[in-house]
Amino acid sequence: MKMKMAVGPDPSLVYWPDVDPEVAKDKGSFRNYTSGPLLDHVFATYKLMHTQQTMDFVRKKHTQFGGFSYKKMTVLEAVDMLDRLVDESDPDGDFPNSFHAFQTPEGIRKAHPDKDWFHLVGLLHDLGKVLVLRGEPQWVVVGDTFPVDCRPQASVVFCDSTFQDNPDLQDPGYSTELGMYQPHHSLENVLMSWGHDEYMYQMMKFNKFSLPPEAFYMVRFHSFYRWYTGGDDRQLCSEQDLAMLPCVQEFNKFDLYTKSPELPDVDALRPYDHGLIDKYCPGVLSW
Repeated sequence: MKMKMAVGPDPSLVYWPDVDPEVAKDKGSFRNYTSGPLLDHVFATYKLMHTQQTMDFVRKKHTQFGGFSYKKMTVLEAVDMLDRLVDESDPDGDFPNSFHAFQTPEGIRKAHPDKDWFHLVGLLHDLGKVLVLRGEPQWVVVGDTFPVDCRPQASVVFCDSTFQDNPDLQDPGYSTELGMYQPHHSLENVLMSWGHDEYMYQMMKFNKFSLPPEAFYMVRFHSFYRWYTGGDDRQLCSEQDLAMLPCVQEFNKFDLYTKSPELPDVDALRPYDHGLIDKYCPGVLSW
């Protein structure tokens, strides 16, 4: 893999200007987990996730998908598959995930025109959701992620009403703040709940994407929402994790606030996307 270790993130990323006013005026309506027409099925998805995502479950998923023998296809073929997927954990919309795959990089490109690899991250970040189209239940693939093998933080979505039946939390060794981990263990060594983030991160490594370390962090932890917005789980972080934190925060601004049922002009965008893919992750890939 053409990935170098870095002491800290690219400093030029951490400057994103204010959200466009047409988007910012509705900013408070995003991630509403208390009301709305989608709330029932969002809650049901998280209840299944928080009950069944255990240490043993996550390790089995790493084994099941770690060989990347599901399918051979290009990045844009994977994007097209997401035409058939609506994320049941997302309270912000019920439109196909392919819309979001094109919207996110367009938002990034406007704010960071000189960071073409960052544009590509916007296109790639949710492609692990193709696992749903392979037959995986949505609670295995979508939604916010969290460390297993330790007590979930109170700010995790629906934490008070969804974890009580998780078998790991009946074990005193796994139900403390640190659980099985040592202080500042490093997120690299923490077993996160299984989902599209971890799968896509591992897929990018397996296929040797020639992207910088910031890109891998953005993809791997973009659903670890309470870590990069609320300061949770810092007791698990290494200095490297904290150095990369601003990059994940920067990415979230586009991941969250570009969501809209309006689809960009995909035909106009494809030539540019093809160029990025050919530069950083060309050809038919193993998924």
